[in-house]
Amino acid sequence: MKFSSLPIVSVALAAFIAAGSVNAQEAVPALGLTIELNDVAPSQKGCKLTFVAGNALAQSLSKVSFEFVIFDQKGLVERMAVLDFRDLPAGKTKVRQFDLPGTNCDAVKSLLINDATACVGNGVQPGACMSGIKTGSKSAVELKG
Repeated sequence: MKFSSLPIVSVALAAFIAAGSVNAQEAVPALGLTIELNDVAPSQKGCKLTFVAGNALAQSLSKVSFEFVIFDQKGLVERMAVLDFRDLPAGKTKVRQFDLPGTNCDAVKSLLINDATACVGNGVQPGACMSGIKTGSKSAVELKG
């Protein structure tokens, strides 16, 4: 009788191991960049944007810049600006701030990352900075990738 329960235990063990491997795969973060708009605040020059940028790529970036499109409250393009995030080491998170001279923060409804104008690093593939980019916002201004 003990031998007849062995196949049931084997099937249960195999199911448990398979479920564990699925959960392990889900826990692995996707490779790419994360850009979060953390704060939008008035400054002496206009409007200061604070970003939290993370690099989950396998390679460090020696230079990364993005072309942002700034939309007003009516959804019209207010301006386009290239923001230089400088270096982003692999596996690291950095905070970057940018002043938009002559821009009223209350007039900004959303931002769109239009493209990566620079994505430089040893072994970095073309398009790596935009492929799989994850965006988010903790401010009232929406950020899209």
